[in-house]
Parts: sequence; structure tokens; C-alpha cells
Amino acid sequence: MAVPKFTTLGCRLNAYETEAMKELSEAAGVKDAVVVNTCAVTAEAVRKARQEIRKLRRENPDAKLIVTGCAAQTEPQTFSAMDEVDLVIGNTEKMQPETWSRMGPDFIGKTEAVQVDDIMAVTETAGHLIDGFGTRSRAYVQVQNGCDHRCTFCIIPYGRGNSRSVPAGVVVDQIKRLVDRGFNEVVLTGVDLTSWGADLPMTPKLGDLVMRILRLVPDLPRLRISSIDSIEVDESLMQAIATEPRLMPHLHLSLQAGDDMILKRMKRRHLRDDAIQFCEEARALRPNMTFGADIIAGFPTETDAMFENSIKLVSECDLTWLHVFPYSAREGTPAARMPAVDGKTIKNRAARLRAEGEKQVAAHLASQIGKTHSVLMENPHMGRTEQFTEVTFADPQAEGQIVTAAIKSSQGNQLVA
Repeated sequence: MAVPKFTTLGCRLNAYETEAMKELSEAAGVKDAVVVNTCAVTAEAVRKARQEIRKLRRENPDAKLIVTGCAAQTEPQTFSAMDEVDLVIGNTEKMQPETWSRMGPDFIGKTEAVQVDDIMAVTETAGHLIDGFGTRSRAYVQVQNGCDHRCTFCIIPYGRGNSRSVPAGVVVDQIKRLVDRGFNEVVLTGVDLTSWGADLPMTPKLGDLVMRILRLVPDLPRLRISSIDSIEVDESLMQAIATEPRLMPHLHLSLQAGDDMILKRMKRRHLRDDAIQFCEEARALRPNMTFGADIIAGFPTETDAMFENSIKLVSECDLTWLHVFPYSAREGTPAARMPAVDGKTIKNRAARLRAEGEKQVAAHLASQIGKTHSVLMENPHMGRTEQFTEVTFADPQAEGQIVTAAIKSSQGNQLVA
């Protein structure tokens, strides 16, 4: 093994940053290394990281094994204590060229076994941008990192630091390059996307960035937003939803629960009525809008009645795509000290939420039959509608192109053209 081998655990942002590390390590001439980019979102995620590290060491006994990512940032001692691990580097360090240069063949000197600085002291976004990470059809652009909020269940701010934004001009220039390279869809990503701009001069909002991209990159066919906090959505973003057909009618919402007391104990900034009102307003502006949402099942102190409010929220907000998370206590968070719901109840509640989500998906698919959609092809036989619904094709289509397709039926969780 000459070039480093990378394993990514966790979110889309981690996958984006793995692509950056590949470029940085290649430029530095790093050889014979295995890099694990970890996730810290739950205790289970950390357990999986340790399991993956042991497996990779067995498969690569002579390689330098490097651990980075959110779990490495939040608990470096856990990984540095593992016999399989040679080096632990933090989330800031992993994006710095000098970190990788110190591992290059020409470096003479000692490399510290743990390179993890105080993430809260970081005030700049990573300067390393990736042109075209994703499929050949869709590119992801990281415009923000970190989070200033302190939800009681979440360890991520301690892995990512406080919120930092990429300036709008830098984002626009990158998207222009991506369009020039033939990408038909760009997805804006971040840890807390709706906080974009709060640390920039004049404190612009995410909606200002969206409108600027659509105005200054007229050749971009489709712009998509990843997960957002609906309570932070600004007027410009609502205007873009209403007036910009190139902004895709699909929003993934960080809702987490449908009961007001649980939302307060989570230290969320919205109540259930805020979520319902946002979905109603967005759909009034854009009737074909679909919503996904993150919902946690079995948060500490959640009673049956409280959980029923989360179940009802699925239909009240007309959520289509659910990401259901059975609550998992994360050491170091306030929620871990709250009275826990028993594991069997958590599992049953998660199953009920998923079943509710499946009903919503089935209803959505049924409503699309007979309609015509613009579909961005991810591979010759599968693409996605503007609402992010998968569509399958019997006849091969050009990968990366947007094709017009009449929907004939549905199969599983896919539409059939």
C-alpha cells in the first residue's frame, strides 16, 4: 500500500473532509497510512470507530494508523490509548497542509502522537475547498462549520467548535468552477447551516447567500440546501423558496421532537407550533415542497404522551423523509444526566416513528404517479427528482444529466419512470 487508505464514518461533512485529506496527504507525499475519520454523534458511533480501527489494523499490520474526526477531537485519550493507533489528529489539524507535511517522506523530526488543539479557539473556516466531491452529477460545497448552540443531547460543538462561515465570494467562485466542470446540482452543507453569516461582516443570512449564488451563477441548474434549523430561516430564504425555481423544493429539518417540554429539555429554540407553522408557510409558497426531518425517539423523561406528540408531528408537518435516532446517552452532555427511558421502550418508539415515516413515503410516491419530473441522473438507471425522490429507469440515461420523465408507478421507496 503506497497511497493512504481512508475510511469515513458519520456525516456528509466528514465525507467531504475526507476528500480534502486525500488531496492534502497526496500533496505531502504521505505513504503507507490508514486514516479513520470518526464520528462522535452517539456513544454507538464511538464504539463503531474503535471496532473499525481494530479491523483496519488487522488488515494493515505495517501501516501508520491515523485517527481523526469528531470522536478524535472530543476524546483523543480514548484513541491514543489504543495499541492499534499511531497518531490522533483533531478536526482543525486534519485540514491543515502542515499536518500532512509532517508525515511526508522528507520530514525529519518527531511527530507528536496526539495533535488535538482547543477547537473552541478556532475562528477561521478551513481554507481547503474540494471542487466536485460527491457523485458525477451532484457536488457538495461546505459553507459553514461548527455550532454556537448547546443542545443538551449533542456533543458535536465540542468536536467541531463554534460556528464559522465561508465568505460568500469564496462560495460563489467555487460554485462557478463546479458549473464550468459540468455539475448540474450543488448542495450547500454545514454543521449548522442556518447560522451561516453570523460571524461575517454585516452578518448576512443564509437566504442572502442563496440569492447571491442564484444571481451570480445563472448557469447553475439546481441548488439544494442540506439540513437546516427552521426557526433560523430568514426572509430572504423564504423569498428564494417562493420565487426561485432553481432552489430545490426539498428541505431537511432539524426538528428532534414534537413535544414542547422535551424540546425545552433538549434546549432547542423552537416549539412544535413553530415547526408546523414553518412547514405550512413554506408549502404555501412552494406547493410541491417536501420535508425530511431528524427525530429522536426516547429522549430522557419522554412519557408516552410526549412521544405521541412526536408521532402526530409527522403528519402535522407532512414530513416525507424521516431520519429516526433512538436516543443514545452521550457522556459529557447534560441529557446523559437526565432520567433515562428504558432501552426496550426507546427501540419500540423508534420502530413506530419509522413505520409512520414509511406511511408518509408511500403517500408521497402515490401522489407522484402520472406526473412529469425533472430528474438528475446519479447513475444510468437511477436519478432524483427535485424533491429528492429516487426514480428508476429501465433504459440507461446519461449520468449527470437532467432528464424529463413521466412517472408510471412506484416500487419500494422509488418511483418508476
